[in-house]
Amino acid sequence: KFWWRLCDSHFDCKKCDIALMPSFTSLRSVQVLVESDNLPILYGAQAVSVTAQGAFTGDVSADMLASLGCSMVIVGHSERRKYHPEDDANIVDQVRAVLAAGMQPILCVGESFEERKQGIELDFAVGQVHDVTRDLDSKQAERLIIAYEPVWAIGTGMVATAQSAQDAAKAIRDDLQETFGDTVSQKVRILYGGSVTSSNAASLICEPDVDGFLIGGASLDVEELATIVQLSSYKNRI
Repeated sequence: KFWWRLCDSHFDCKKCDIALMPSFTSLRSVQVLVESDNLPILYGAQAVSVTAQGAFTGDVSADMLASLGCSMVIVGHSERRKYHPEDDANIVDQVRAVLAAGMQPILCVGESFEERKQGIELDFAVGQVHDVTRDLDSKQAERLIIAYEPVWAIGTGMVATAQSAQDAAKAIRDDLQETFGDTVSQKVRILYGGSVTSSNAASLICEPDVDGFLIGGASLDVEELATIVQLSSYKNRI
């Protein structure tokens, strides 16, 4: 339904990469729809296990996801960090597993409201990125997608200002540049996530270091999602 809504508006799929991240149980259905209709849509998973094989009941490995045609996996989402919990070492292992399986990790970083009140939001987000990238080489790092998602903005209706999103994205890109150089820092896509809607997407995507969005609740509304995608399309990103 989402894709046909875009087609009806004469959307140019070459201007924007679109990736859907359904639940594990819907991945096969998405694969069938994408492949049977030859849709120019990427898809991936919301989480991954660091284990490749063994007695780990319920785990879903990177190789399993790759076999379903996934091209991306969300890693380090704040809800995974909070409720499972997944620590920095585990997140590094997940990134490595996703890369080894030929997929791209979407690494989620971002501060809590308390950290923001302390004025350490940029240092915190950059630190989360650096905890992962210090264990990667340049070839691995350039395949990263980084999503800046301030925890206080996820599902709350509150959203970072366009300038705040730009400040965080630029700080992350500057750290990548310092570690890996210009080529890698420019190849890495930096997304903003956190109560993104059609009302704020236009101002956010205009910022030079914001390459696209990781969309949550708004993605459940076909019209809303289609509008956000159209607003984002001129950046040739995601």
